[in-house]
Amino acid sequence: MRHHGRAVFIIAAGCVVAFFLYASDRLIDDLAVQERERMEIWADATKEIVASTAVGAGEAGAASINTDIDFLLSIIERNTTIPVLLTDDDGNILQYRNFNLPDAVDDPLALSERNEKFLKDKAKSLASETNVIDINIAPGLDQHLYYEDSTLLKRLSYYPYIQLAVMIAFIAIVYFGVLSSKKAEQNKVWVGLSKETAHQLGTPISSLMAWVELLPDMGVDADTVGEMNKDVQRLSTIASRFSKIGSVPQMAPADINAAVGKASAYMATRISGRISLSVDAWGGEMMSLACEPLFEWVMENLIKNAVDAMEGHGAISVATFVEKGANVIEISDTGKGISRKNFSNVFKPGYTTKKRGWGLGLTLAKRIIEEYHRGRIFVKHSVPGQGTTFRIELPEAQS
Repeated sequence: MRHHGRAVFIIAAGCVVAFFLYASDRLIDDLAVQERERMEIWADATKEIVASTAVGAGEAGAASINTDIDFLLSIIERNTTIPVLLTDDDGNILQYRNFNLPDAVDDPLALSERNEKFLKDKAKSLASETNVIDINIAPGLDQHLYYEDSTLLKRLSYYPYIQLAVMIAFIAIVYFGVLSSKKAEQNKVWVGLSKETAHQLGTPISSLMAWVELLPDMGVDADTVGEMNKDVQRLSTIASRFSKIGSVPQMAPADINAAVGKASAYMATRISGRISLSVDAWGGEMMSLACEPLFEWVMENLIKNAVDAMEGHGAISVATFVEKGANVIEISDTGKGISRKNFSNVFKPGYTTKKRGWGLGLTLAKRIIEEYHRGRIFVKHSVPGQGTTFRIELPEAQS
């Protein structure tokens, strides 16, 4: 259900982005068409001016012709935004407007060498594009109108990309904001659950401790009392661990080798004799900032999961070593393995392959290692039917 909701959000966001990009693209296309129409009017005005000038040279009615020319010239002069360039068939510059020329211009009719070269190069580059209008002045006499997109159109052409970037950033902020909010809510649930569990265990544990102290006076043999006391102390340790998860744990330099050895020794006495547990420890101290009770809990969880995966027989090997500035622990088993698609799923709350259990062990392990110890825990390798290797990496403590 969670993945379905995420997919719906992404699809909806994609549709919104696509709609705005489409609308922006249509707006730019419409503006480009309008500019093309303005340039065609400009070309028609130029043609009419040439024709009117020719007629005026041999006929009466000069005042009317001058009025027409003034009107046509006003059409040309109203263009103050679109860079336009008019040449003849030989490439000679006849008119130009709205270009940022290299040299300052006092007389538009007097072109400097640099300005003329600039305009001719501009004409060549524009000739290969669609912004060209050919003007047939008379049979055998053509002129060519080249124009660039206006500054407004150029700016608008970048707008969809800017809009896309802004919308993606906005969607990402909303998406990760929701995820962060959800994660914060989950953290509150973890904290509340852990504190409540520790609280609920506290009263019966205190009562059991009192009864253990009374048992010798009631004639119960010392060995029985001793074993019961171990179990009560174990319950007390579990309650303490839940209490630490429900609050910020105390971190201190600890020898990871020693913690791994302690957790492995504890589990070795509580697993079947048909399952072997071996530890290949690094030949020296492996110091990291750690909360030992919680780290030992992680080790016990991983070993217990390995035992469950082997269904009564097999081998578990624990190795510790230092690699690239990290203290590394690898726990391998010869169990039923994990498919690659579930490498990350095994750490999610509720994921379990066992008939009983809440599927919280590896979730707690990930929280303890990554959030409290600033390390990493992941499935390094697994083959269904052959076994699995979990890997923990902890930063070395700075001396």
